[in-house]
Amino acid sequence: MEAAAEELTPVIGTRPACCALGVAPATLYRRRRPPPPPAEAPAPRQPPVHALTETERSEVLTVLRTPRFVDCSPAQVWATLLDEGSYLCSERTMYRLLAAHGEVRERRDQLIHPAYAKPELLAERPNQLWSWDITKLLGPAKWTYFYLYVIMDVFSRYVVGWTVQYREAASVAEALIAQAILQQGIEAGQLTIHADRGSAMRSKPVAFLLADLGVTKTHSRPYTSTDNPYSEAQFKTMKYRPDFPDRFGSIEHARSHSRCFLGWYNDEHRHSGIGLMTPAAVHYGEAHALYTERARILTEAYHAHPQRFMNGAPKPPSLPSAVWINRPEAKEIVTV
Repeated sequence: MEAAAEELTPVIGTRPACCALGVAPATLYRRRRPPPPPAEAPAPRQPPVHALTETERSEVLTVLRTPRFVDCSPAQVWATLLDEGSYLCSERTMYRLLAAHGEVRERRDQLIHPAYAKPELLAERPNQLWSWDITKLLGPAKWTYFYLYVIMDVFSRYVVGWTVQYREAASVAEALIAQAILQQGIEAGQLTIHADRGSAMRSKPVAFLLADLGVTKTHSRPYTSTDNPYSEAQFKTMKYRPDFPDRFGSIEHARSHSRCFLGWYNDEHRHSGIGLMTPAAVHYGEAHALYTERARILTEAYHAHPQRFMNGAPKPPSLPSAVWINRPEAKEIVTV
């Protein structure tokens, strides 16, 4: 088509010919343009006469890499050497030499944080796995706080120990954990205690106490609140209650409120994660009897009015048989 347009051009002109044959004028103009001459290889650039020699560049790099200057910027190195009566090159040249060797960065050895393993913890009965944490309660004035320590049994969600104090301290955590272990009759090798990485959680007094009592301790990964979900959820339940105050007038007020809430949580709150049982019922082995009684009542209701139950005889919510923190993927579970 381009060749036909070229033949018609002397007769009717370029653009009418392109319009008649459906050819873009730019295509025709491109065909007429002579090909460009082959590009010649550029001549190698000669180094400037005032450039540093190879020996001088090596000397500058050696100075920049010395322990004295390894953590200094080129500007600081340049100024320091100048004050000492020495001039090697300009600051910009130092930057160029470092960039050519991939050293325009932090040149010191950097601390590499270890790869923290995801905690995978299983509880199949009460007093096998505990979780504990500390939350702040707003005090009477701005920037004042009280600290609520809570230890929870993960399987039953039962709060086995708590206290409200003026500060977050390892000594308080040590005493609270020791008291809870004594009250629950924990034996060596029976219990694992999980917590996040707060200062009190990782303190030496707490670590020595748990080691002496034969209790295993684990920690969440840094900045991963989902590694300690049960304590976080319990604090959310507390703070979203309608009667939770904006501020506590005194530490006695905070302790009184915590006592009422945790008493309700243990003995009255029907927890959705444990078959709508109370934590106390699951923790102290009353859940199976309650489950049986619930099933009996539901069966009687079904037999009395079966037409009201479209899906057959109802069953109460199942009781927990195993509770995980970070349950492994199915493909990772190996059956022995």
